[in-house]
Amino acid sequence: MPVNKLTVVIPTLNESAIIADAVTSVRKVWPNAEVVVADGHSSDQTVELAEATGATTLKVSERSRGAQLNAGAGVSESEWILFLHADTRLTDESIEAADAYMGRDDGQLAMFRIQFNEPTLMLRFSAWWTRFDSVFTRFGDQGILIRRSFYRDLNGFKTWPLFEDVDLVRRARARSGVDVLKASVVTSSRRFQRYGPMRQQVHNSCLLIQFLLGADPRRLARSYPVMKD
Repeated sequence: MPVNKLTVVIPTLNESAIIADAVTSVRKVWPNAEVVVADGHSSDQTVELAEATGATTLKVSERSRGAQLNAGAGVSESEWILFLHADTRLTDESIEAADAYMGRDDGQLAMFRIQFNEPTLMLRFSAWWTRFDSVFTRFGDQGILIRRSFYRDLNGFKTWPLFEDVDLVRRARARSGVDVLKASVVTSSRRFQRYGPMRQQVHNSCLLIQFLLGADPRRLARSYPVMKD
């Protein structure tokens, strides 16, 4: 892959346990890609560990995932940007699919299907639905691969701490559609394990419905467990 073909933006908040692996796994498959860790003022060693593995780091004054993602994209000069959560890992098939998509002339925004690293029956069922594109099945956990010019046309993410991904993808869907790649990334089931798969899934669904009905995502974020971790 040519230099500056791709920038991978990883938003973080107190992810010292996994950030080194997150950065290393990306650099291993895309050595010429720029990896930017946009940190929301972690109180642990996230930034130092990210820098030690070769990532560019940004300390974002606003503790908001939307603001962090925009900050990371703001330093990119690449043709493509991949927004990737710190607990999501690329697979061989997802890397191949991403490379092929970035070679297309007509591609604007694509997302992967998802698998969980320790799936319960419910999580396998939830993951199955991510092969379809809808407002209920597309989230940042699945990775957002977007042409930088299209990202700019959309004016980036809203600076929200929650559902900034749903909003961006919804606006992209209205403009040009969202391509769902026939490949999966693997994301952590840690929140579901911590709070219980059924409880977490129901809670997530209730928050999403409230957001779609017009609730302020800043208020909703106060009751989202991962925001308190």
